Amino acid sequence: MTDLAAPPATDRARQILAAARTLLEREGPEALTMRRLAGSVGITAPSLYKHFPDKSSVVNALADAMLRETAEALEAAEATAPGSFPALAAAYRTHALAHPHLYRLTTGHPLRQELEERAAAPLFRALAGDEGLARAAWAFAHGMVAMELNGRFPAESDVSAAWTAGIAAFAPVRL
Repeated sequence: MTDLAAPPATDRARQILAAARTLLEREGPEALTMRRLAGSVGITAPSLYKHFPDKSSVVNALADAMLRETAEALEAAEATAPGSFPALAAAYRTHALAHPHLYRLTTGHPLRQELEERAAAPLFRALAGDEGLARAAWAFAHGMVAMELNGRFPAESDVSAAWTAGIAAFAPVRL
């Protein structure tokens, strides 16, 4: 069985993916075209297809990378503060806000189940395995980040206070 969480296997595929991420992070999703991507790694667009069959496979690989990194950020937060939902929420928010275009790309289409489960595992453990509560907390974190990235809070809003209130609602005993 193939490890869906594994990064691309070849140096050239990793180079292409790094270039795709740079284009996405610097200029947004509209900049991520096969022609621009090929130019950024010094090859022709048709040569990209030797490594990625189409643009959606590049997008999927970028989403996989974001989920791996999210899992690593949450696992690190869990190692530092075992069972702490506030630490996990802070790590999730920090990572998402540091990579807004990649976050939107990742959360805007179906995800790889295995990677999403890995990224969510620290949250399930922090909330004592309560699946319903963990899914609600995941949705809270995602919704808050999406609203923050999209400028949906009024200018005078204290977004950090909203985060703190939401976290407290999910983990009143575990804070």
